[in-house]
Amino acid sequence: MASAVGVIFSNIHDEDIPELSRHRTMGSIPFGGRYRLIDFTLSNMVNSGITTVGLVTKHNYQSLLDHIGSGKDWDLARKDGGVILLAPYSDETDTPYTNRLEALKGITGFLTRRKEDYVVISDCDCVARLDIADIIRFHEEKQADITMVYHKGKVPMSSYYITLSPDETGRVQGMQITPKTDEDVDLYINIMVLKREFLLNIIRDAITRGLSSFGRDVLSHNLKSMRVFGYFFGGYYAGMDSLQTYYRKNMELLDKDVRDALFGARDIYTKVRDSAPSKYLDGAKVKDSLISDGCVIEGTVERCILFRGVRVGKGTVLKNSIVMQDTVIGANAELDCVITDKNVVIRDNMRLAGCESLPYFVMKGRML
Repeated sequence: MASAVGVIFSNIHDEDIPELSRHRTMGSIPFGGRYRLIDFTLSNMVNSGITTVGLVTKHNYQSLLDHIGSGKDWDLARKDGGVILLAPYSDETDTPYTNRLEALKGITGFLTRRKEDYVVISDCDCVARLDIADIIRFHEEKQADITMVYHKGKVPMSSYYITLSPDETGRVQGMQITPKTDEDVDLYINIMVLKREFLLNIIRDAITRGLSSFGRDVLSHNLKSMRVFGYFFGGYYAGMDSLQTYYRKNMELLDKDVRDALFGARDIYTKVRDSAPSKYLDGAKVKDSLISDGCVIEGTVERCILFRGVRVGKGTVLKNSIVMQDTVIGANAELDCVITDKNVVIRDNMRLAGCESLPYFVMKGRML
């Protein structure tokens, strides 16, 4: 594969799931029992031979730094390259960026110092297993200026998204910003490939002309002058655009076909913890659930996802729920369609219930 450097935006979509991003970035939101959303983006890059990744942050990124550490769990603990934390402002200003174009302006120094041919830009709202090397090959074959990855599906619930209109060759002839429709669309999934020098020229031109929006001012207005192509991704894709979607996509992992599609061919790496195996004590009944290591279960767990270190008390019935790390649920409680953030305590005899379209959410560290 031609050499490429990765750029990951960890905060861009925080407003889509405010319940979970109140104390963390979108990239560090837990998913699937033991992962964070950024694990999928980082793993896709590493599996495709990318060894330098710039991580663009803005705020609430302490948990993200704790999770990534030196990058050794992704084989990114390197003297040259590896994971590089990029500040949320440029050398010219101490004001954090307000949009993607401002963030790109702020990392021009990083991009200028790199020697790789290509830049792969990705957000953290995409859960998918992608072959980025194949996207770069497509980009080269089409002699594209920009390649945007898209997926066929419904428009998301988020406040900002882009749909594409590619022709039979893949060249994008039209682009819409946040259209309202009930039909299936070609949805851009916030992964892009372009040459590093080409990106730098775009940024310099945007600075000179005082442009403010990467989607509207740079992409949409230059489709005729630039060779913009769409790369269709037909595999499993989960875009995190709301708490309801987050709940639904987590619960889909209980389907073996979905797990095989997401985790089957290539590894998805995450931070490794030396936790003890889970314990199932007398009275424990577990059915159709994903249980991470370090859990202690005495009650009934059915169609649930339990993260590391969760405790379920004796006589408790837990159904259709997502319980995050180190949550303690007391005895004789009943929970149905509930999402608990980390370090929650549910006392004995509590009754909590939501529904699939509106799960009951318990904030991080809260006691009920």
